[in-house]
Amino acid sequence: MKQIAFLAAALWLTSCSKNEIEPEPETYTFQVPKHFPQPVFDTHNAMSWQGIELGRKLFYDMRLSANNKVSCASCHDPKLAFTDGVQFSEAGVSGTALHRHSPALFNLAWANNGLFWDGGSTNLESQVFGPLTAHDEMAQNLYELIDELNAEADYVLRFQNTFSEPVSSQNVAKALAQFQRSLVSASSKYDRYRLNSPGGSLTTDELAGMALVRQKCQSCHAGELFTDQGYHNNGIDSDFSNAEHEGLYMGRYRISYDLADVGKFKTPSLRNVALTAPYMHDGRFNSIEDVLTHYSEGVKESATLDPHLPPGGLKLTDQQKKQISAFLHTLTDIDFINNVNHQKP
Repeated sequence: MKQIAFLAAALWLTSCSKNEIEPEPETYTFQVPKHFPQPVFDTHNAMSWQGIELGRKLFYDMRLSANNKVSCASCHDPKLAFTDGVQFSEAGVSGTALHRHSPALFNLAWANNGLFWDGGSTNLESQVFGPLTAHDEMAQNLYELIDELNAEADYVLRFQNTFSEPVSSQNVAKALAQFQRSLVSASSKYDRYRLNSPGGSLTTDELAGMALVRQKCQSCHAGELFTDQGYHNNGIDSDFSNAEHEGLYMGRYRISYDLADVGKFKTPSLRNVALTAPYMHDGRFNSIEDVLTHYSEGVKESATLDPHLPPGGLKLTDQQKKQISAFLHTLTDIDFINNVNHQKP
């Protein structure tokens, strides 16, 4: 494994008594799977074990919501690769269904081209404040959140030991970002095959499916991450003129105001795809078979349709669909979803 060492940024600072020395955050060594590309990290938020553990505690803490009944995990279940298994979550404070499907959370250390389905956030630190303050999600008042966290001595100590600073909304975001960056999925059957490790033997159908994915899906689901981190119009609609809900259905255009981005949404990774149904930004497809049927014969033409997708579809045979599905199931990472370090502390 290649290693990137993160040295804690904390300085030796005296405590309020001027006599005690605060402990330095413990160095966290980020393990980069050897078949993965190098990630690019935010140097202003160096990872530490204390930061990751603080972020994990916050991720599962319902006090992050206005009614103390919703946590990040309410929409991001580790057993489902940090999705929620429903088309539109109604788990938020208001109980109102959202308008986009909850995305999976893993391999975010490589997410260097925006977050959310339209790339509306540039990094994990800023992304945190979207769901945290959104009326139909956690609806939290940040000042009240800080008061609540300050009321628990353990949080006060953790923030001080991690950041050498008091509890703040900025450091809440940093801790949550550190935890999410630690969520690395690279131990699937496919990975064992890729690394020639025990248990990595693929069947004839799985190998054929892998070849088909590389041939027909590589333009968007590229490389070992199985995403190009880009934005594409994959032909699920032909008209994106509906400007309701602040233009959510217009895709990347909502952020860029570039007409070339109308109908384009962020490419999700195919890793753990068997766990993350329903599919697409609006969860319209209930199964992998539904998705393959769309790409085979349901692609709709529009001005911004990805050039690698022919109008009408890829015309996959039933056997090819079966083979692709077989391969996609090899991308399920059981070790990842069972990792106790990802679950509620």
